[in-house]
Amino acid sequence: MVLLPTQPVFELDLALVSGGTTGDLNLGTGADGRFTMVVFYRGLHCPVCRKQLTEIDRRLDDLKVAGIGRVLAVSMETQERSNQVVDQWHLRNLPVAYGLTEAAARDWGLNLSQAINEGEPALFNEPGIFILDQDQTLFWSSTATMPFGRPALDEIIAGVRYAQEHDYPARGAA
Repeated sequence: MVLLPTQPVFELDLALVSGGTTGDLNLGTGADGRFTMVVFYRGLHCPVCRKQLTEIDRRLDDLKVAGIGRVLAVSMETQERSNQVVDQWHLRNLPVAYGLTEAAARDWGLNLSQAINEGEPALFNEPGIFILDQDQTLFWSSTATMPFGRPALDEIIAGVRYAQEHDYPARGAA
């Protein structure tokens, strides 16, 4: 099944580095704003992921003002490596989930890669960003086959803000 806008997203039942599970976050329910942003990142080995998640962690208030009330970072990393991500990247506010399975990554439409360098997990997901609407359906998504070319956070904020101000519907489901 392909994940399409306006359709329900796949459940994420993962442990969080901070304790608890992703189920505790009420993803896509509009609890703290219309939208939820789920950011799938490659892992500890990825400097582009570090830059992206560090910026998101720093700009959570900007995202909230734009209507993204919940943000979650997810990877196929282990608990140990995810703890290192939070500690080494100084992520203070961004919830980080770990243990995404290969099957779940494929369900979400993520591209997978095998390790080619030392320090990479044997198999890991490539990046993706998914914006969930308040009814737990997909509003917008972007996936990549490489660590490069991710949407800039300012563009995401501007797009979500526009969608809210103009009651712009999810697109791409035809």
